[in-house]
Amino acid sequence: MTSTLTLTSASGLPDLTGRTVIVTGAGSGIGLATAQALGAAHARVVLAVRNTAKGAAAAASIAGETVVRPLDLADLSSVRRFADEWAGPIDVLVNNAGVSSPTLQRTRDGFELQFGTNHLGPFALTNLLLPHITGRVVSLSSQAERTGRIAFDDLGLERTPYRESRVYAASKLANLLFITELQRRLTAAGSPVLAAAAHPGLVATPMTEGSGGAMTQFMVRHLAQSPEQGALPVLLAATADVPPGAFTGPQHAMHMRGGAQLIGRSKHSRDPELARRLWAVSEELTGVTFGL
Repeated sequence: MTSTLTLTSASGLPDLTGRTVIVTGAGSGIGLATAQALGAAHARVVLAVRNTAKGAAAAASIAGETVVRPLDLADLSSVRRFADEWAGPIDVLVNNAGVSSPTLQRTRDGFELQFGTNHLGPFALTNLLLPHITGRVVSLSSQAERTGRIAFDDLGLERTPYRESRVYAASKLANLLFITELQRRLTAAGSPVLAAAAHPGLVATPMTEGSGGAMTQFMVRHLAQSPEQGALPVLLAATADVPPGAFTGPQHAMHMRGGAQLIGRSKHSRDPELARRLWAVSEELTGVTFGL
């Protein structure tokens, strides 16, 4: 899919004076680059981070008003505490934080770490904050979703051998399915809130530099773009007049580098029945239901 709706520089953002944007995982990488661009556009930026000292250091590099709040998406009690303590409207929630682990690990609640952090945490956070959200929800996904498959019969990987790339791809598919069903529910509820997803491309970040095999590391070292470039699809999804349920990504190199535009997505990620099934399972696992 191609589109004339593009963003080639963060300097092209609209004036966001008076807007409040929450960015999870804003202490480094794409999250920090996103927060810096939003701050430069005069938004009030809330950095939702696991390490508040690191978050405070990051906030010092952001123009304008910033707030640092603790949030660990691998701990549902932390997610609930963040939401319980929130007051006031949220113009945009950017679900940026994510992990990729070379070994099988678990969240504090016992979920497989990648599925728990990349999907269940943001699922719970979004729904708990939804009564405050006035503009849109943006979740980071990846073109890795094209190879993702969700094993509903073994989400905790009790029987399935662990492979980092396969589990990561499944979590990124879950991100798109979440946006699909969230948008359907928002529309059905008559809400003006828009849900969108963004694929940042191949980006050199602390996460990508420490994950994957030798081939992945070679690609990151020699082909990856900067976090500032990777943030462009996120910024497009967060601020532009994109359609409901939009998926944004880089313009060039098979959507791995360059400025941002609307891009296509897999058939699986657009499957409404699969999206509803994942939503139901996510509600059961987190104890959090649709926020409106």
